[in-house]
Amino acid sequence: MSNPAAIAVVSLIFFTWGGLTSLNDVLIPHLKAVFSMNYTQTMLIQFTFFGAYFLMSMPAGAVVARVGYKAGIIIGLVIAAIGAALFYPAARLPSYPVFLTALFVLASGITLLQVAANPYISLLGRPETSHSRLNLAQALNSLGTTVFPLLIGPLILVGAVLGADEIAAMGAAEQVAYRAAEARSVEMPYLLLAGGLLLMAVFVLLMRIPSLRDATEAGPAVHHTYLEALRTPHLRWGVLGIFCYVGAEVAIGSFLINYMAEPEIGGLTEARASQFLAFYWGGAMVGRFLGAALMTFIDARKLLGFAAGMVCVLLVVTMSTTGHVAMWSALAIGLFNSIMFPTIFTTAIERLGTLTSKASSLLVMAIVGGALIPLAQGALADRIGIQHAFVVPLICYVYIIWYGLRGSRLTGAALTAADVPAPRPGAMH
Repeated sequence: MSNPAAIAVVSLIFFTWGGLTSLNDVLIPHLKAVFSMNYTQTMLIQFTFFGAYFLMSMPAGAVVARVGYKAGIIIGLVIAAIGAALFYPAARLPSYPVFLTALFVLASGITLLQVAANPYISLLGRPETSHSRLNLAQALNSLGTTVFPLLIGPLILVGAVLGADEIAAMGAAEQVAYRAAEARSVEMPYLLLAGGLLLMAVFVLLMRIPSLRDATEAGPAVHHTYLEALRTPHLRWGVLGIFCYVGAEVAIGSFLINYMAEPEIGGLTEARASQFLAFYWGGAMVGRFLGAALMTFIDARKLLGFAAGMVCVLLVVTMSTTGHVAMWSALAIGLFNSIMFPTIFTTAIERLGTLTSKASSLLVMAIVGGALIPLAQGALADRIGIQHAFVVPLICYVYIIWYGLRGSRLTGAALTAADVPAPRPGAMH
């Protein structure tokens, strides 16, 4: 099977996990109402989901090193399907801890997909076009983040989301009935997603796509350590870059629905606000297609620094204004977020050869920023309000400007193709 066909198959995986991740932004206001929680408690959703990346990245890297990229993707899809299916008992109880358990299992599967698919697609072709190739795949990831909240979001937020005061005014029996009805709105969407993930696993299993086992430690008899990988400066700073970027992106997305529902910002209902998420994630999709084209003649690192600078400007605008200006400046951040993850990822693993799977595990582990930074913003929002709490992601983007312009440069310590054996892209499973 040709490499373009393999890229198409893996891009479908990117589309799916992007959609699954973006549904957390819909679950946050939904479960906040169901269980009458504050922002800090609600951000445990992102803490659990992205915490799985930190805990499961090294085991995922070991799986990929042992079985190769293709088998790693299949296993990841099956685990994610199990996590999605666990939403059914969580909703039936209903139980917030069981919801968090389901999210952890789902995220563990996605972690394995991230560890396998990101380097896999960057290896399917010439190294000099890896930035553009991963940006195209991430564009389809953004298509998933755009489509899922638009189509599935209203199914989850099907009823009127009541405030804590309105729920408190109900009788005990009414509160139980309301919470049960709201919780059960997630059952059918996540059961359908579980079925789709299993079908996708079967599809990948049957397709003849390159395994690239020799690009991992399963190929040559070379066994690297994580410290070996971290001795490379552009990877070390890239790990921190992924931590800051994912944390900032997730924090912004997590608060957008509640932010747009604020009377002085958008005054929208939560269900209506969930549809506006399509502009945020849709901007990221458009930006990734544009970015893939621009990187054919503009240095990826400079483009990364420029994009992070533009996000800083938009954050300052949304923090200092109200109404539609504040709302749309926050939504426009998605356009400039677009190229950041794939560009940081590909610059960080550049010229690492058989260290790539170890480096990929470290980079995916850094996605734990999506657990910690939203939690920090949630704690700040409980004290000073959502709008001014956007200072937390602002600090993250300042670091990304530095990484793009300085920290991502290859130095004398960087490995060369001669130091580490290059993979053979044509190797078949």
